[in-house]
Parts: sequence; structure tokens; C-alpha cells
Amino acid sequence: MTETILLNNGVRMPSAGFGVFQSAPEETAIAVETALKAGYRLVDTAAGYGNEREVGDGLRRSGVDRNDVFLETKVWVSDYGFDETLHAFDKSASKFGVSQIDLLILHQPMPQHFDRTIGAYRALERLLADGKVCAIGVSNFMPHHLAALREHTEIVPAVNQVELHPYFTQPAVQRANAELGVVTQAWSPIGGITFYPGWGENRVSVLEDATIGGIAAVHSKTAAQVMLRWHLQQGRSVIPKSTNPDRIVQNFDVFEFELDEDELTAIDALDRGVRGGPDPDLVDPMTFDVEIAES
Repeated sequence: MTETILLNNGVRMPSAGFGVFQSAPEETAIAVETALKAGYRLVDTAAGYGNEREVGDGLRRSGVDRNDVFLETKVWVSDYGFDETLHAFDKSASKFGVSQIDLLILHQPMPQHFDRTIGAYRALERLLADGKVCAIGVSNFMPHHLAALREHTEIVPAVNQVELHPYFTQPAVQRANAELGVVTQAWSPIGGITFYPGWGENRVSVLEDATIGGIAAVHSKTAAQVMLRWHLQQGRSVIPKSTNPDRIVQNFDVFEFELDEDELTAIDALDRGVRGGPDPDLVDPMTFDVEIAES
């Protein structure tokens, strides 16, 4: 079963997808093949993950028709700028082995070099007009980043992919997205980013939260399944990541049960307001020294 979300340009995107952040290239193709055979129809990756080629390999190995799979990737900041981002599309499409990408988004707002961000987004607008992508969006944009982008560009992003899980719900971002008709897509939807290398102290796992565990027991589901259901019932897209075949299947088995209002409210109340990954306003991603290889 695949539920979809209607994007603001009329394109339908699967609500639940499969993420490959931090998946080693040698594991990615098998994981993507497993996910697609389990029923996923959205795969999210990024040029900066270094595994786009393997995502394409997994798609072909799965036997699922390309037209039935929603491919999403991100432009890394070293390829920001109008001409650079046009070329970034070529690199990603070639690695995937496709001629069209379903959703292409900017990986970071990069406020330290926002002129390059604007140039990159204008390139996304060109790619959309040329039919090379079906939808465009952003990632890790806070409300003030969205407002600044809107001042200099024409097309409202279809998606804003941000860190979002029960311990970090980003209500201001969700409100800003809703006001613009932007779909909120949660990366780290089950809180795994609390183990993001280099950030966060006193790390805790949302998977071990007692409230979520109690709700999971009532429904005979896993904590991860409860969190994914919480996102979906509140209209968000999710892209859980795993390389474990059993968990890949479990994370897609989230459409046959419902959380009631009290359960949703109880999970909402867990928000600690503490980011697990880097703050996009404080960290200059250009310092990460990541360059995207040619195809």
C-alpha cells in the first residue's frame, strides 16, 4: 500500500519513503532493492551521501518500473550557483541512470553564502520549467530562510525536509511550511539523528521513550512504527533509514493502524526543542570540505 501527498504543484509524492543517509555505498543497492520489493515507492538520497549510483543500481535490481518510483535527491553546497546547480542535476541524473528526477532539493540554506543559495534555487526553477525535474524544494530551511528565499525567487518550494521527531518537532518550521503550502518531510523521523556524529551531548534514543513504548504495546507495534504513524497522521512525509531487512519491512508497515487523539497529543508533548544535528544558522557547510564527483 502506498499513500500519497499532493504537492503544491499538483505532483503526488508517496508519503512514506526510504532514506539512505549514512548508508555505505556497498550496502545501499541491496537496501534499496529490499525497500522497493517491500512496497516503498519513494527513495531519498543526496549527492553528498555518495551513494546515488547505488540507489540507481538498487532500483534496477528491484525490477520495479522506474515510472513507479519517486526519486529524490539533494544538491550539495559545493554545487550551489546557477550554472553549478544545472551541472549538479546532470551529475545526479547520470549516477541514477535516469533522465528525470522527481524531486530535487537544496541540501542546506547556507545563510553565510546566501547569494549562491539563491542562484542554486533559480537553477532548480529552470530545471522544473525544462521538465528535467517534477518538483523542487529545500532542506533544513528555517522560517527566516524560507522568507528570504521567497523574496528572490518565483516558485514556492514543494517540500522542506528537516530534522523532525518526537524530541524535536520544530513547530515554527511546520507553521511556516503550512502557510506556504510546503510539505514538511521529516529526516530522522524516529530520532536516530540523536546519534549524529559530532553534535549533541547526553545523547538519548527516542526509541527508548516510555510514552512511545506504552503506545506501541497497546497497538502491538514497534516504537519506530508508532513514530512513523504519528508523522503520517499529522500530514508529514517520512524517510526512515535502515539497512536491516526486517526493519526496512517493519518501517513500511504503518498504514493499517491509527493513533487516537490522546496518543498523538502525548507524543507531541515529548518535544524537548533540542536539535540533534547541526544548526543551519551556525554551521557553514562549506567548511565540511565535500566535493561531488563527476558522474
